[in-house]
Amino acid sequence: MTENELKEMIFMELKKIAPECDPAEVGPDENIREELDIDSYSFLQLLVGLSDKTGVDIPEADYEKVFTLGGMMRYLSDRIA
Repeated sequence: MTENELKEMIFMELKKIAPECDPAEVGPDENIREELDIDSYSFLQLLVGLSDKTGVDIPEADYEKVFTLGGMMRYLSDRIA
């Protein structure tokens, strides 16, 4: 999966939980939850959706690694088969 494909998939999942948001406005090092005003339940839905799409399990211990768009992309790209 290319970086652009991964980013597009993340944006699609973000639009499912926050349809009014524009994920492209979130910088790579900004906290996704804070910038898009996403509560913890919606963030968990995002992670579950990404896990379903990629086959990558994101354990709770790793949540701090995926709070930013850049972190999420690195985490997933390092683990996608």
